[in-house]
Amino acid sequence: MTRGGMKEYLDAIRPRYRSAGRREKGRILDEAVCVTGQHRKALIRSLRSQPSVASQGKTGRPKRYGLEAATALKVLWEASDRVCAKRLQPFLPELLAVLEPAVKEQVCAMSPATIDRLLRPHRRPEFRRPFATTKPGSLLKAAIPIRTFTEWNEHRPGFLEIDLVAHCGASTDGQYLNTLSAVDIATGWVTCRGVMGKGQQRVGGAVHHIGRNLPFPLLGIDSDNGSEFINHHLYAYCQQQGITFTRARPYRKNDNAHIEQKNWSVVRRLIGYERYQSQEALAQLNRLYPLVERYVNLFQPVMQLQEKHLQGARVRKVYDVPRTPYRRLLEQGVLSPDQQLSLERVYQQTNPVKLLRDINKELERLWLLAQAQP
Repeated sequence: MTRGGMKEYLDAIRPRYRSAGRREKGRILDEAVCVTGQHRKALIRSLRSQPSVASQGKTGRPKRYGLEAATALKVLWEASDRVCAKRLQPFLPELLAVLEPAVKEQVCAMSPATIDRLLRPHRRPEFRRPFATTKPGSLLKAAIPIRTFTEWNEHRPGFLEIDLVAHCGASTDGQYLNTLSAVDIATGWVTCRGVMGKGQQRVGGAVHHIGRNLPFPLLGIDSDNGSEFINHHLYAYCQQQGITFTRARPYRKNDNAHIEQKNWSVVRRLIGYERYQSQEALAQLNRLYPLVERYVNLFQPVMQLQEKHLQGARVRKVYDVPRTPYRRLLEQGVLSPDQQLSLERVYQQTNPVKLLRDINKELERLWLLAQAQP
């Protein structure tokens, strides 16, 4: 018997049970035990109680956040490039100050779990695999030390991990574009530059361009063991400029974990895996990256690992409060008053929704320049 049928049956015999004598009640209970299969005492409690009133609609706690709050949250989530709830929730007050929706107080009161629940219908997971093209370089390995963290001050802006991301499609034959990406370990500041091929002088010129356009001095770089980095040209440039040059251990990608993560979250998610090999595509790529850098550094909060604890077979990781690279850089106090004022002016004049719209327009132009697979 279903729960609904059992309820209807008990409601039907309840008046007869209440008005019957002791013997009649016993016979009614015997019949009810055979029909429902319930325990005798459970039936007595049910028949003595008042009949239940059918509930109207859903039971439980009423909704706290309505459609307007959920819609505003989706707009903010889209403006932050769909970051996870733990990164988005501490960043909401700053993002709300820029966009100013009508339900500001409600959105600020949301917890990460509530944000995940409200955004669940809008999430679309995508799975992609990176395409590695790094070839080991044997030159100058004795002169360029393996990074052991003794030469680096990771709490000071200026020490960057760098790497090349290939835009070669499914084949590495011929000439194609690459992206030189760099991330500052202390602040998470990201910068990128398009490069034609993997020549030593071109890669060295891209490193010089990145160092010149950083809001803080370039103090050190750490690369993998590819020949595009381990060469006399870049080594001499670093010696001349007083830049600490170190390299990762061979076949240990975790030594460059910061830049590997940015290669995916910044470059691959935007540019994709198409093949680009023309000068027009290179120019368009370098028109796109300044917009991407402004968006990522000003409006993309990042979490940095503080400590790890081994608890049995599990590793418990503790992260700091998510903050944008822009905020982390201001907290460091390394900028001059003029630099800080200039950066704050750029931040105040930038609308993340409009900036994201401009990035999408430039991406559309770039995708039209993708080459057919050789």
